[in-house]
Amino acid sequence: MGKLEWANEKRKISFRIYIRKESMGQGVWMRILSGRGFAAVAAATVMVFGVSGSSWARVVKTRVHAGLKSSMHLKTSPMMSGEEVVPGVLPAEIAASGAATVVPDDGKPYQLRMTNIHTGESLDIVYRIGNTYLPDALEKLNYFLRDHNTQDVSNYDPREFDVLHAMMARLGKLDSAIEVVCGYRTPETNSALRQNSPQTGVAEHSQHMEGHAIDLRVPGVTTAKLRDAALSLKAGGVGYYPVSQFVHVDVGPVREWVFGSKQRRTIIAQTRRAHSSRSSSGTAGE
Repeated sequence: MGKLEWANEKRKISFRIYIRKESMGQGVWMRILSGRGFAAVAAATVMVFGVSGSSWARVVKTRVHAGLKSSMHLKTSPMMSGEEVVPGVLPAEIAASGAATVVPDDGKPYQLRMTNIHTGESLDIVYRIGNTYLPDALEKLNYFLRDHNTQDVSNYDPREFDVLHAMMARLGKLDSAIEVVCGYRTPETNSALRQNSPQTGVAEHSQHMEGHAIDLRVPGVTTAKLRDAALSLKAGGVGYYPVSQFVHVDVGPVREWVFGSKQRRTIIAQTRRAHSSRSSSGTAGE
């Protein structure tokens, strides 16, 4: 290679090095400017919205993780509020205390509307006025909720009706009818259901046998929303059956569970109330 050729080659090499340095310099400046731009946006956000540095970091991190997997979004229903479950008293209890048993004319009426999917019967009844239960109405409710297989009738704990009333009030559905999937069950019916349909989630010591439970639906209300309304009361057991599309509501120990056709999950809330030894063995279900 001659001197002239070597000089030309040297100039080409120098030019390529210069171009590479210029490109690298632009890349560095672009990264610096980008960083400054991000910092400026963050600073502006702090000035305008009062977001602290740690809060900003959490927001950015949350957005990054949210973009990784959409299933990470957990839909939680807002906590319901409204009518509370305040038990009333029976006239006999009032009489035993020596007080007058007159039902107040201006007392709040507690009304329930129900249909029974097995018998086809419907009931629209005021079972309580003010603080006083109405015995005749309770008798009609007991018969309506009878074991449709044997026609046996139980004496329901009237608190169960208070739970249903408060639940419907919180749903804004006091004028709607409750569809009763199951009311009272005799021990014989309960045992037969357990033997013939072992995958239905029937508990050995079911609250249905005590006249403490009702399985139900409400037309126009999703099963999940119905469950949330019942849970918000914290007044007893709530079983969620999304496959069969009904909710179990009882006035036994405070607990909750989920039951599906493929698997049965354990209770996710501990028993918070003392209860009898007979019902304690059935707290993992209805």
